[in-house]
Amino acid sequence: MTALQYILPLVISAFTGWIVIRLSITFLFRPHKPLTVAGFKIQGIIPANQQQVAEKIGKLVSAEMFSMNTLQQKAADPENFNKLKPEIEMHIDQFLRVRLKDTFPMLSMLMGDKTINQLKTAFLLELENLFPVLMKNYITTLEKDLDIEKTVTQKIAGFPVHKMEELFYISAKKQLCKAQLAGALIGLLMGLIHILINTQLYS
Repeated sequence: MTALQYILPLVISAFTGWIVIRLSITFLFRPHKPLTVAGFKIQGIIPANQQQVAEKIGKLVSAEMFSMNTLQQKAADPENFNKLKPEIEMHIDQFLRVRLKDTFPMLSMLMGDKTINQLKTAFLLELENLFPVLMKNYITTLEKDLDIEKTVTQKIAGFPVHKMEELFYISAKKQLCKAQLAGALIGLLMGLIHILINTQLYS
């Protein structure tokens, strides 16, 4: 066998391995819209199953990743009130010293700093006790009004396929190159095995 007879099968095998991986990746997204070829409907794997994938992700997010009970506990955590306390205290102070004076001038004349501070302390204490209850009630109402599973499903199902494809290629560029290279190497290896077998048979 001449050198060309050895090299050509290796090149063809390597190219075949590369093109198979390349086409497999391409067929994940393309064609975006269903095409009918010789009576068969052809469409990319992801766009063809986008609705089903969206429904499964919606259920997963709703059941496992977005727990209303966990959100309720976090929202009602007293530490959250402590983070808001300085701003709340500032607003109460502003109300007692300025707005109350504008609304009830006579009442404000009877209130000195000591009374204002006592009222402010009482308001803050009441709000601190009321905060967890309000947050729990708010989350409960939000849970009734907001269908997480339905919202996530609709968002994913309606996400443009071309944008999904673009994001996929950008984020997985290196891995895709490695996969295509691996396909070429596997094809090259198969070509070598084929040549060795033929050499043994016809030697």
